[in-house]
Amino acid sequence: MNEKKLKFNSRLIHGCHYKDALGSANVPIYQTSTFSFANADEGAKCFAGESNAYIYTRIGNPTITALETIVADLENGFGGIATSSGMAAVNTIIMASLNPGDHIVSTDGVYGPSRLLMENHYSKFHILSTFVDTSKTENIRKAIRQNTRMLYIETPANPTLAISDLNACGKIAKEKKLLLVVDNTFCSPYLQNPLDYGADIVLHSMTKFINGHADIVAGMIVAKDTNLYQQIRSMMIITGCNMDPHQAYMVIRGVKTLGIRLDKAQDNAFKISSFLEKHSKISWISYPGLKSFPQFELAKKQMRGSGAMISFGVKGGIDAGKKLMNNVKICLLAVSLGGVETLIQHPASMTHSKMPKETRVKAGITDELVRLSVGIEDADDIINDLNEALKKV
Repeated sequence: MNEKKLKFNSRLIHGCHYKDALGSANVPIYQTSTFSFANADEGAKCFAGESNAYIYTRIGNPTITALETIVADLENGFGGIATSSGMAAVNTIIMASLNPGDHIVSTDGVYGPSRLLMENHYSKFHILSTFVDTSKTENIRKAIRQNTRMLYIETPANPTLAISDLNACGKIAKEKKLLLVVDNTFCSPYLQNPLDYGADIVLHSMTKFINGHADIVAGMIVAKDTNLYQQIRSMMIITGCNMDPHQAYMVIRGVKTLGIRLDKAQDNAFKISSFLEKHSKISWISYPGLKSFPQFELAKKQMRGSGAMISFGVKGGIDAGKKLMNNVKICLLAVSLGGVETLIQHPASMTHSKMPKETRVKAGITDELVRLSVGIEDADDIINDLNEALKKV
């Protein structure tokens, strides 16, 4: 069977099948730290790189390999590198790709910890970053310096949902000889494939939509070619941020339902966003599926759906937002996203609280912004929940 000819949902189910000696229908959990060799010569070949046999789980493991294979296939990439978390993926990419004196241009509304890592920690090693609104291509060009080596974007951005033009970013990266890295967590490969638009590396927090059940923390890097793959994989191995086999098993279980989960969540998100758009206590709403969304046409062009993330402003600012979140009954007040349950949170006081207010507001993360990760419940129940909570605002 050639998985490349299968449609997406079929690839989710069959693309990571690992055929073992006993014919297991699911990929087994190879819960072992080390693997034995048939003889000394085989062991020597493994360490010389002349054999693909497994040596040690930090270096590779059959359960983890199965997950890396399916996600790389779904992203149309050369190879996947599984990591212990999404932030481990971000860190591994930067460590493997940049040197002291290099410069990064990144999305200003990028995931808070990613920005803090670049801005506060890599700056200590003389790797500096400039953060701009990458949804405006001219901002990217203006920010590029002679020593810029990486263009790191998140689209849609977290939590503003601003969309960067992947095709334009790919052209700029090629022209300026930059490494284009795209955080594809909000979309997952079900909705968007950045490598098809010129990206060199795609990363995911698989904690989110790919796993989809809020029970595992995991990351994934997908490289477009063999050289990048080997470079990044070597860094992952030496820094020890590898995934655990049980993590991989759980994510494989989750990835099989990615399509049907996102279809339902997207349908819910459109209904909920349409309700919020008309509500008198909502000052603005950002959802790529609404025609009022400023980048509606771009979203349709590069995404195969509008996603399950909604951002909106509650009239009355931070206090009104807190009242809303304190009065919902079904929506869970929690960070993270992409699970089967609907989550609501306030970025200014939670995920992006360590950003200076002036910087945060400049990136569009205002005090009134509330982020909703829509789950797969019945949409009417979530709408009623939000409506009742808004009555108390």
